[in-house]
Amino acid sequence: MGGKQSCSFSNKEFNQVSVNQRRKSVIRDGQTRLSSAAERIRRHTTVHFGYSTLSLAMRGLDETPTELWELRELQKLNLSMNCLCCLPSALGALDNLVILNLWDNNLSSLPPEIGLLKKLRVLFACRNRLIEVPEELGSCTCLEVLSLANNQITGLPGSLATMQNLTKLNLSHNHIAHIPTCVYNLKGLVFLHLACNRLETIADQIQNLVNLKILIVEGNNIHTLPKTLCFLKSLELLNVDFNELQSVPVEMHLLSRLGRLACHPLDKGLHIVHNPLLKPIQEVLQGGLSALYNYLKPT
Repeated sequence: MGGKQSCSFSNKEFNQVSVNQRRKSVIRDGQTRLSSAAERIRRHTTVHFGYSTLSLAMRGLDETPTELWELRELQKLNLSMNCLCCLPSALGALDNLVILNLWDNNLSSLPPEIGLLKKLRVLFACRNRLIEVPEELGSCTCLEVLSLANNQITGLPGSLATMQNLTKLNLSHNHIAHIPTCVYNLKGLVFLHLACNRLETIADQIQNLVNLKILIVEGNNIHTLPKTLCFLKSLELLNVDFNELQSVPVEMHLLSRLGRLACHPLDKGLHIVHNPLLKPIQEVLQGGLSALYNYLKPT
């Protein structure tokens, strides 16, 4: 997000903005203009791929300037790689935001007012200290990409089931023991990342995700895969590496788009290494995915 900026926003200048946060301009014709500090920040916005964009990434910020929330025209805001512990309720004033990047901060929560960002399509909140997600996030029904990876989340509110435009969801590296029920209602999902959590099972409702192409659940404690998983005919990448699988469903041969056994993390196919697979499945897999499918197919 952000791209190359045409002008830099120095830490010295930013600190000057923060010192003058409460300075306001005079009222003319009955309307209050933007404060001089807000205008100074505004000069550092750029137009990137047609979007009004502001990047305050890597500024060492432990709080945001009050005047930032006056820039209601902003569509892309990058606050990544700072030291932010919280965001003010004024975040909700930026109701034209399409992309919000909060990656790599110290956020322990998101304000409920985030639900006022009705145009938001992409939210990166990974690498923070989030324990939960506010119910109000479910009001962001235009969201297409949501990354909450590398936090301390144990579940999601049921309100997120309304996000029918969501296509990519990253919940990896959290403390999730059960796939949240709302996830099974997100029928538009194409990409679902749940690696390195505390999962032991996948519910039969996984079959609801009929558009799913990529499912990553490596690094969990999953003992069995439901046969309903094998009804996801669009699935092109299934990563179950580093789990506790001893066998696979006989219906797995229905997943024809997997194509092959895969090794590289980005390769399409079936990733199934580092599982305590029993014979004869373990031996059959030495012949590749086609050998496994031939073994599983009913005679």
